[in-house]
Amino acid sequence: MNAVVFIGAGPGASDLITVRGAQRLALAEVVLHDALTDPALRELAPNARWIDVGKRGFCDSTGQTRINALLVKHAREGHAVVRLKGGDPSIFGRLEEELEALAQAGIGCEVVPGVTAAIAAAAATQRPLTRRGAGRSVALTTAMTKTGDLQATRTADTEVFYMAGRQLPALSRRLRAASWPGDTPVLVVSRAGWPDQIASDHTVAGLGEASL
Repeated sequence: MNAVVFIGAGPGASDLITVRGAQRLALAEVVLHDALTDPALRELAPNARWIDVGKRGFCDSTGQTRINALLVKHAREGHAVVRLKGGDPSIFGRLEEELEALAQAGIGCEVVPGVTAAIAAAAATQRPLTRRGAGRSVALTTAMTKTGDLQATRTADTEVFYMAGRQLPALSRRLRAASWPGDTPVLVVSRAGWPDQIASDHTVAGLGEASL
């Protein structure tokens, strides 16, 4: 196993992790995990040291610097380190920053993909993200930005917005400004991949009325 392995835990329930992810996690001696990873995953590496490095929002360049330092520190001490990220490491997971920190330290690593929230939500609600002839492209956008600005465009047939719960009224306005018709169907999903997932149907015009 490489000195550091990034593993996508999947969104929500622990059984959404991949087989490869579970196998690599079982070899870990130190696990740096996100706040939203299922605590049940500890059963796969019961003897590892688990360190919570979860954070919410943008409180933080210091927080990310600390995570980078912990990855380098434990790897240099000779431990098998797993960086356990919710969803897929490459989707809004700040993977690049952590890879760069390890590369600068000369530390080898591996990335194990995971199921991202958009895929889990589509599966659980049986709403495919693509549709033959009408849905040929998908865009993934984060609604959480350092400046607080919410970007909405009409560049794909299906638009997926992550972390938009508190900005649904603003998202409705931005989508209409981007020429999405007010009667365009919208699916709002909270806690994708968890047993208590909530999903509700709306339109672009009525998006602000959704409750999570």
